[in-house]
Amino acid sequence: MALTREMCRCLRHNSSRCSTLRKSLFTNVNFANNQAIRLPCKHARYASSVANSNPDTIFVDGRSFQRDDMTTVTPKIISRVGQNLHNQKHHPLCLIKERITDFFYGAYLNRRGNPLFSVYDNISPVVTMQQNFDSLTTPKDHISRQKGDNYYINRDYMLRAHTSAHEHELVKAGLDAFLVTGDVYRRDEIDASHYPVFHQLEAVRLYTPHELFDKCDDKNLRLFESSPGCRTVEKQGQHTLEAVKLVEYELKNTLVSCMKHLFREDLESRWIEAEFPFTHPSWELEIKFQGEWLEVLGSGIMSHQLLDSAGAGDKIGYAFGVGLERLAMILYDIPDIRLFWSEDERFLSQFKVQDPTKVKFKPFSKYPPLIQDLSFWCPDEYTSNDFYDLVRTVAGDLVEQVSLVDEFQHPKTERTSRCYRIVYRSMEKTLTKEEAGDMHISIGRTAQERLGLEMRMK
Repeated sequence: MALTREMCRCLRHNSSRCSTLRKSLFTNVNFANNQAIRLPCKHARYASSVANSNPDTIFVDGRSFQRDDMTTVTPKIISRVGQNLHNQKHHPLCLIKERITDFFYGAYLNRRGNPLFSVYDNISPVVTMQQNFDSLTTPKDHISRQKGDNYYINRDYMLRAHTSAHEHELVKAGLDAFLVTGDVYRRDEIDASHYPVFHQLEAVRLYTPHELFDKCDDKNLRLFESSPGCRTVEKQGQHTLEAVKLVEYELKNTLVSCMKHLFREDLESRWIEAEFPFTHPSWELEIKFQGEWLEVLGSGIMSHQLLDSAGAGDKIGYAFGVGLERLAMILYDIPDIRLFWSEDERFLSQFKVQDPTKVKFKPFSKYPPLIQDLSFWCPDEYTSNDFYDLVRTVAGDLVEQVSLVDEFQHPKTERTSRCYRIVYRSMEKTLTKEEAGDMHISIGRTAQERLGLEMRMK
């Protein structure tokens, strides 16, 4: 249930011109702090086809894969696979997962008194295209498939973009009520609330006619129309309106109760109509927190086509997905998403508590930012997610934010120029100007070599 952005190209390298790159000329370029640095001249824009420093084989989660023209994963991203923050005891993401799980365990029991929902929180994030897209009935031309938005291992495999990638296989296994928690991967912008790896909790609940209509007086109610009609705003063509309204009630009542369990009983909430590829109708839940309305999850009635292909075509159900970082940042007053990856005990020790409902993050010293600009001419195939990935690869989590501050097209050459403002700030120490300057220089050089960007002179 993700918002997606623009397409990007995959970078490939060729070692045949390595010596040419070493002999390239250098040009002085000025950055925001008026520091002059030396970068390869514009001919380095062809360096993406120069040194092939990456092997053809990629190792992810204990498996080997062959790189091809769809590959977008980077070593930085691969290093996050297997860390499973949501399963690390006392980690804030684990606390959120456990509180949501406790709610479902306590509120929904089967006839034998056991929890109705089963829990899966250790499924590998390496999935096939079929799992991530096709199994969810995502159209072939849907924007969420774009290369620039996903971490593709190759043409056959990728790092999952959502925990929904496991819905089809779990339903096909005969499950009708389950929670799935895991790390998900999306190429994204760089700021305090976006990170290319985050964590989702997905839930599915399916109903048979008996389960859904058990308490209804009208014994003639049915899940499906005798003659399927057209899809409308209110429902899918196969479903009866009565069935959809009952499932909608169950879904919304469940999620509002869950949010009250996490926040407080008098929590204000509202529903916003939405649109997702594999649910219809669909809704987003917003809660009022500290005077502002905040979106916390997406949900909807599951695609009948999805259920039918998984062998559950005689049932109707709902699904929802919630971002654990989103909830943790709200609940615990965590100001920067990078903190979830911190190994600093000043952060982690604050969550080693008996009662997770009373935790509020207390910031340690706020280290000063260092801000520098980077301006360049862009090739036609340039996309911003390529640049964001490159910045993360070079500078890691020492970059707090990257924002586009200027863009224009030359009236004669029609070339496009962009200027990005990069904010450097460590969560754990004060960065020196020299450290930030070295990273800035390295970002500039690497951007020229790999993305074909031509730096603009002041």
